[in-house]
Amino acid sequence: MSHAVDTEDLLERFCRYVRLDTRSDAHSSACPSTPGQWDLLRLLEKELQELGAAGVRLTADGYVLATIPATSPKTGGARLAWFAHVDTAAELPGSAKPIVHRKYDGQPIVLPDDPSQQLTVDTIPHLREKIGHDLITASGTTLLGADDKAGIAVIMSAVRHLRRHPEIPHGVLRVCFNPDEEIARGMIRLDLAELAADVGYTLDGEDLAEIDYETFSADAAVLEIRGVSIHPGWAKGVMVNALRLAGQFLSALPAEVSPERTAGRDGFIHPVEVDGNADRCTVRLILRDFELAGLAAKRVIVEQVVAGLRIVEPRAGFTLTFAEQYRNMRYWLEQDMRPVEFAREAVRRAGLTPFSSAIRGGTDGSNLTARGLPCPNLFCGMREVHSRREWVSLQDMAKSVETLLHLAQFWHERA
Repeated sequence: MSHAVDTEDLLERFCRYVRLDTRSDAHSSACPSTPGQWDLLRLLEKELQELGAAGVRLTADGYVLATIPATSPKTGGARLAWFAHVDTAAELPGSAKPIVHRKYDGQPIVLPDDPSQQLTVDTIPHLREKIGHDLITASGTTLLGADDKAGIAVIMSAVRHLRRHPEIPHGVLRVCFNPDEEIARGMIRLDLAELAADVGYTLDGEDLAEIDYETFSADAAVLEIRGVSIHPGWAKGVMVNALRLAGQFLSALPAEVSPERTAGRDGFIHPVEVDGNADRCTVRLILRDFELAGLAAKRVIVEQVVAGLRIVEPRAGFTLTFAEQYRNMRYWLEQDMRPVEFAREAVRRAGLTPFSSAIRGGTDGSNLTARGLPCPNLFCGMREVHSRREWVSLQDMAKSVETLLHLAQFWHERA
């Protein structure tokens, strides 16, 4: 590979991106779902133009698209696309104050805005592997936003490197930054014909050298409960409290299939929100399993609980709906493993030993792969995501950049 990755530029980009609050909002029907995402999308549009990318465009639905022109006259190769999402999880504020811990010495990291938030090698074993690295955290009251701004910074650093080193041979590359991955809507408005890619890679993984090609399959469920409302002073024998029925519903869900009780290849049923009053109440859930049969079985569990409530309280109304969110991308990728095998070779060329695991979650690649664009997921170093203790290693991000550079060259070699 020509020249080393500029880690200081990578760090500056990452810190710049995480200062923007880009939380998504499942209750919004807009795309992107929140105004803050536009701020980062417009910034990335501007930076890609400054780096000399071609055809930079921010679509009306909040997708930044750009082309890195080929540096070789060789034709017939696959057109690669690199993806990262701009939104962060909604549970915590996303306007981070990034703190760089140079040459981490293994001592506890106390986050200054909330000293109860500490990172130690005893509670976070992966930290022990990063002694000597430059680590970035938030200050204790927000997300860091490494999910997925580490992926964004990695892609932007790779683009900058390729533009500065045209002697590196590669084919046409496409870049896409998208909204709303955290609410499972990241790719629903992306026009694949406009993207014009043959294979893609999301930069949305954790462990160094990780290549993911298996995710959960995912459904959402919504239970609408209609009670009978009346003044509580004379409610006896008349009132049907929708909130109490919601409580009965939640307590009847089997605890053994909750996220708190499952790991490995076990799926779960997870209530994520309850909203309403005595008259009407809405319960939202997510269902996850690696196999479609297991996902269907979890639908049946929810249906049976609701059926039992209908018998217990026939005066109430219960409306249960399910919606598909994404599917295990293994079903498609195992039919042609070249995108995975080529990524493994790129990881090896970066001096690492590749490995794969089943993601207890999903990526935008799940949707893209199901729609016909094979799209494994690559590491970008983020850890403890969706928490105030979120952190990332600058050296791991740099290795992710190296992997992308080798990936572009290896696909070109195999054209």
